Amino acid sequence: MFGYVTICEPELKRKDYRKYKAYYCGLCRTLKENHGNLGQITLSYDMTFAVILLTSLYESTTREEEHRCKVHPLKKQKMLQNAITEYVADMNVLLAYYHMKDDWEDERKISGLLGTKVFGRKIKKIIQKYPRQSKVIQKELKQLMELEKSDCSEIDSTAGCFGRLLEEVFVYQNDCWESRLRKIGFYLGKFIYIMDAYEDLEQDLKDGNYNPLKQFRTQESYEERCHQMLCMMIAEASIQFEQLPCVLDMDILRNILYDGVWMRYRKLQEQKNRSEEKKNDKESI
Repeated sequence: MFGYVTICEPELKRKDYRKYKAYYCGLCRTLKENHGNLGQITLSYDMTFAVILLTSLYESTTREEEHRCKVHPLKKQKMLQNAITEYVADMNVLLAYYHMKDDWEDERKISGLLGTKVFGRKIKKIIQKYPRQSKVIQKELKQLMELEKSDCSEIDSTAGCFGRLLEEVFVYQNDCWESRLRKIGFYLGKFIYIMDAYEDLEQDLKDGNYNPLKQFRTQESYEERCHQMLCMMIAEASIQFEQLPCVLDMDILRNILYDGVWMRYRKLQEQKNRSEEKKNDKESI
């Protein structure tokens, strides 16, 4: 995952920040305990949001523990873990596994082969436990890679693959909340994909890599169009979120959806503005 769905720390109360960090550390520990070091590498802020959202919705019984880790060896860190954390950790690994599997099968990347081998038997158990999610993740990742290889210019098609992939992950169980969770996952998935393309455009152009936004880059309305797409995705996800009967950790969830998701975008805008100012200064000399 990409880390776009995160908190805006300055706007979060300290107690809420500490709790968010405890969820994040809890997911990290679960990945380590259940899937080893490679599983721990798949940790992301995006999936931490899924843990908090599903925990709030289903009011899952959560245990609080304190542990040391490699990142914090001197001081024990608070960690929140529950059944949702276990589920999201499995989804993290499932996403990583199919991505590495495609890397090996389609591009013969050695890292992809080694990654799939390391997960070994554990991934088979996850696939058997979650056949619905596994089938959709595999299908959509393969479709996405095919579209990117064909240099697809329709960003709605490529972003849609990632949206459908993430919507399946957000459906923890088939119940009355499934429809809204699907829409939240779908639009967040599209936001993440578009935001990643927006951030990587210049580097992709230099490296000759695929990027669905390259067709728009010379248009005068490029920045406005990208911003509108991103706003639409977050607006749709937020509408569905507000219809859920969540009470627990609402300040954290709203901080993420209404502010945190824009942190990287704002930084990119600041960088672009600084670059533009330097360019103008040089031209004026």
